[in-house]
Amino acid sequence: MGVISEAIKDMKGYKLHIVKSDKYKTNTMVWKMKAPLSKESVTKRALLPYVLQSSTANYPSTAALRSYLDDLYGASMFVDVSKKGEYQIISISVEVANEKFLSDQTPLLKKGLELLAEIIKNPLIKNNAFDGETVEKEKRTLKQRIHSVNDDKMRYSSFRLVQEMCSGEPYALHANGELDQVDDISEVSLFEYYQKAFAEDELDLYVIGDVSPEEVETTAASLFEFADRVPQDSNSLDGVRREEKVVKEEQDVKQGKLNIGYRTHIKYGDPDYYALQVFNGIFGGFSHSKLFHNVREKASLAYYVASRLESHKGLMMVMSGIEFKNFELAVNIIKEQMDAMRSGDFTDEEIEQTKAVIENQMLETLDTARGMVEILYHNVVSKINVPLDQWMKGMQESTKDDIIAVANKVNLDTIYFLTGMEAGE
Repeated sequence: MGVISEAIKDMKGYKLHIVKSDKYKTNTMVWKMKAPLSKESVTKRALLPYVLQSSTANYPSTAALRSYLDDLYGASMFVDVSKKGEYQIISISVEVANEKFLSDQTPLLKKGLELLAEIIKNPLIKNNAFDGETVEKEKRTLKQRIHSVNDDKMRYSSFRLVQEMCSGEPYALHANGELDQVDDISEVSLFEYYQKAFAEDELDLYVIGDVSPEEVETTAASLFEFADRVPQDSNSLDGVRREEKVVKEEQDVKQGKLNIGYRTHIKYGDPDYYALQVFNGIFGGFSHSKLFHNVREKASLAYYVASRLESHKGLMMVMSGIEFKNFELAVNIIKEQMDAMRSGDFTDEEIEQTKAVIENQMLETLDTARGMVEILYHNVVSKINVPLDQWMKGMQESTKDDIIAVANKVNLDTIYFLTGMEAGE
């Protein structure tokens, strides 16, 4: 696997990450803003990027902004709010064609960076407030996004597991914010939060494509300038070890959602993080895993079953859809698979197959520039620089003993079951 050549420059108030690559026919710019998850700011923060992308001083309507994107040979813009560990991350992306592939030599990279600067630094402001109409429109959309989690029972049960498991920890907050806080946000309070975020957040700009690093650095320096800051650390709280907690919730659903949360006590960048990846793959991460084979295929208990890691918080979640009556049986079989991992009941063939799938998954992620940014951004969140080749080497060199040692660190924390109204006990 080729090494990613990421050049990182300290700029005024932010870091510039340049990845020169001829792999893509587009140039991608991604602005990342990181701050600790906080109940006071989580909803304003979830709303902010959507207001910023709706209108700017020079493009005072969504239609005007989208029309300008079309003028840039169909450039695209995308915003997102997510959480990694106990941080809430805002992402604003602009992707433009690489002018090398066009007959017209319009300086699209420069224009793309100018547009990103316009969105970030020149919002539509009047009397120290965002445009009221824009804010109200985006508040309605944010409410719909929050409601959509409740309507999708797979996502809802995943969120409810986290709420129960991480009660009292910042990680229990949803990246989309809290429904009961949306109405309280005004165009004035959101603008005040915008100023605070750009004064305090950890800021990173990624530029990926077949670009001239010198040109990118010069252009970025002329467009982006912020006050120096010391980024805030999250008040990371690791849940105390306790007896497993069982939470059952009844709703009018046709299929039970069984979600189980584990504390791995291992985070991105830790020495045994690589073996944790392989452990998760064998346990429940892929279609050849123990959970898939034993819970879904062999016992025919689950419509779906899988496990995934939260690498910056040290959690592993098992998600499954089951018949209401199969709750006890499914829990027992899942626990049996964990016992099998702890006792080393898996083959060298399973280990090699899992490593191959992890490598393929990584290569697929790197096929897109935004995927590459997500991989590289782990280093910012964790404050530990793990080059991709080191990551892959560590994963490939994980031994059976390493995987067993990891399995014995993992402990079950919370079992959450969304069941039907008629299911009874």
